[in-house]
Amino acid sequence: MEDIAYKRILLKLSGEALAGDQKTGINTEVITNICEQIKRVVDLGVEVAIVVGGGNFWRGRNSNNIERTTSDYMGMLATVMNALALQDTLESKGIPSRVQTSIDMLKIAEPYTRRKSEQHLQAGRVVIFACGTGHPYFSTDTGAALRAAEINADIILLAKTIDGIYSADPKIDKTAIKYDEITYTDILKQDLKVMDSTATALCRDNKIPLMVFAMDEPENMVRIVKGEKIGTIVKE
Repeated sequence: MEDIAYKRILLKLSGEALAGDQKTGINTEVITNICEQIKRVVDLGVEVAIVVGGGNFWRGRNSNNIERTTSDYMGMLATVMNALALQDTLESKGIPSRVQTSIDMLKIAEPYTRRKSEQHLQAGRVVIFACGTGHPYFSTDTGAALRAAEINADIILLAKTIDGIYSADPKIDKTAIKYDEITYTDILKQDLKVMDSTATALCRDNKIPLMVFAMDEPENMVRIVKGEKIGTIVKE
């Protein structure tokens, strides 16, 4: 087994990441490429958990006609569709996986329990957490921070379409400065849109490092778990 810097990781994927250029739904080429990267990491002996969003199917904040709680539950259901797609693609590549949901859906997935997820991870299965925290008014970013704390993940890998954290949106502001390292406190002070403030504070309070990196580079996940410094690392 090669030397690895992180034994257990939690990968946070947005729903939009699964849609690719088509913006909505699931792009089979994109999800296949993501799962191939995950397979390479699993083959190194890394224990992998995933939290996936649902923005490729539903973004509640864009709806003015549906009550917030109802809208958030609709978003949770969207994450389950993405989780099942990830599970099926991973298993087609020989990687055993389990979907655990924060809302009971016994016909299609396991209910989340920390003890059961621990058993799966130790057995080499990828665990995909769906439905966020299971509560409205909390994002899947907060769900990722919560699950990372519960399973004692060594690091959260936050996959983005850009290669790290910048002082401003580099797609809009060409003078934006990229940070190689930053603290959670500075992210909150500068109101940088990395994760929502609840997730950021939860990571800070539980001393969970966060790596923000570009998902479209196929070597990045492997490079990270081997200890290379890419993207932006967030610590406190």
